[in-house]
Amino acid sequence: MPGVVDLPHPERSEIQLTEVLFALSDPERLAIARQLVDGPLDMAACHATDPNLPKSTKSHFMKVLREAGVIRNEPHGRQRLLTLRRDDLEARFPGLLDAVLGVTTA
Repeated sequence: MPGVVDLPHPERSEIQLTEVLFALSDPERLAIARQLVDGPLDMAACHATDPNLPKSTKSHFMKVLREAGVIRNEPHGRQRLLTLRRDDLEARFPGLLDAVLGVTTA
């Protein structure tokens, strides 16, 4: 689709623990990651805890999470779909995501 940019994402082997921890150290970015635990969300539906955040700040949060390998941000029609890279993160750092996000597995 014209005008839709495919953003770069690190390969699984390139995901670094320090970058993941940094990305999830900010309360707003952590809140975004927690929203993606149950499945993909349209970027417009995904929100930080502060509804008054400028769009540029939200975009920066998404960029930090994407570049760290925490999320995928991919074109989906005229929108962007955000997904948590659970499988990649679990393969690289078993148990880390559940511990940091406070998720309990049954």
